[in-house]
Amino acid sequence: MQNEVLHVNGMSCVHCVNSIKGALKSLGVQGDVNLENGTVTVVYDENKVTLETIKEAIEEQGYEV
Repeated sequence: MQNEVLHVNGMSCVHCVNSIKGALKSLGVQGDVNLENGTVTVVYDENKVTLETIKEAIEEQGYEV
């Protein structure tokens, strides 16, 4: 399992948190979203999903990684 901290711009509310968590969940990725720090900590199996795919899923929700 890999553990990465991503810096995400554009998050400002609970809706943002839920949107990102939903995108991560659809990939089978665990995520901890921190609005205060503007970060998303992800834990994922590198044999099932790439970090690039995770970043793209977040960006598809309208945020900048």
